[in-house]
Amino acid sequence: MADDTYTPPKVWEFDPENGGQFAGINRPTAGPREDKELPLGEHPFQLYSLGTPNGVKTTIMFEELLEAGYAAEYDAWMIKIFNGDQFGSGFVDLNPNSKIPALLDRSGPTPFRVFESGAILMHLAEKFDYLLPKENPARAETISWLMWQMGSAPAIGGGFGHFYNYAPERYKYPIDRYSMETKRLFDVADRQLAQTRFLAGDDYTIADIASYTWLGNLYRGEAYGNAAEFLSLHEYENVGRWVGEIDARPAARRGKLVNSQKGLDERHSASDFEKLPKELLEGVTKGF
Repeated sequence: MADDTYTPPKVWEFDPENGGQFAGINRPTAGPREDKELPLGEHPFQLYSLGTPNGVKTTIMFEELLEAGYAAEYDAWMIKIFNGDQFGSGFVDLNPNSKIPALLDRSGPTPFRVFESGAILMHLAEKFDYLLPKENPARAETISWLMWQMGSAPAIGGGFGHFYNYAPERYKYPIDRYSMETKRLFDVADRQLAQTRFLAGDDYTIADIASYTWLGNLYRGEAYGNAAEFLSLHEYENVGRWVGEIDARPAARRGKLVNSQKGLDERHSASDFEKLPKELLEGVTKGF
């Protein structure tokens, strides 16, 4: 056993200095840290988010709805998580877990909140009857793949991404552990996509949107340094085919640019995209 092996104390205590680049925001407590109201726009849907994989799920969904002609106009406000915006009282009122994205739905007589990216996808899909089949087995298959993604994301982001790319010190055991799990998850998707065009079958659904933002970013080499090479993600050819097909969707291209420093800090109308360089809307961009 190595001399520097960590022996946990009998009772854990919070060390504010032991958080690497996240030390300024991570604490073992919930709730607001300051009084700060959220801005409000004119549209029925108010989205508070950031252009991370979880945030991009919701902006792609809104753009897909608008692309299909649904009345799903929205305001998207940037929540700068490294500045602690998610701990303002207004945001905590929308999401007591202080994570992006959070949605305020004002489309009916009584406004209400929806938080967690998967919940927002399901809410919008059901509200507009789009990208979520009504009948089983297609509905069950779609929800199953959506929940698969929601359950697997922590192993990729908080597991592999953290220990491989963000942790202040690198250790073999956690990197090996989460590399193995990330590759296993890619293999799950790759085997499924060898049989079907999209994850839940022949039709594009919210399950694809949810999984694409995570797997696509990694597959293209746009997340966690040289993770794509490290994990040999080129081996998953069916995932690559699926990523490329979704990359080509105009709504996916627009959605990736919302609440992003490489695109739009805020989005309040379709005309906002006209401010961006043409190559961004054509998909020539790196990362979220």
